[in-house]
Amino acid sequence: MAPTTEKSPHADGRPATVADTNVAAVIGTLSSDPKQRTLPSGDRVVNYEVTCRVDEGPAVSVPVAWFDAPKRLPKLAAGDRVVAIGHVRRRFFRAGGATASRTEVNATWVASYTDRSVAKLATSMAKSAVAQPHPAELAHSR
Repeated sequence: MAPTTEKSPHADGRPATVADTNVAAVIGTLSSDPKQRTLPSGDRVVNYEVTCRVDEGPAVSVPVAWFDAPKRLPKLAAGDRVVAIGHVRRRFFRAGGATASRTEVNATWVASYTDRSVAKLATSMAKSAVAQPHPAELAHSR
């Protein structure tokens, strides 16, 4: 997508130079078995709880939801290393007569991290995402 210089979304008026991006790559360990269910809308979803530990920091649990997952799912169980690629999404729903929300990674792909080609791809994606400076940082460093 080509850069845009339309009305700035930034408070300081600097131009929007890149398209908005929402990409998530999660690499970690399943803390429980995947759970498949059908929502009231009829949509099928598979939920994963992925535990990640960055460096020596505390463990973080990342909920991952795979909507309209393929019928042939990867065989995964609690304790397996996995990679999930998707985007972060906050969804709202009714529960117990009240509106509730959940922020999760809405996966477009989930696989075992033990597959060497998957592991190599996921690690490369994660490193490049972390290594990329924000465009604003580039502009202000000049």
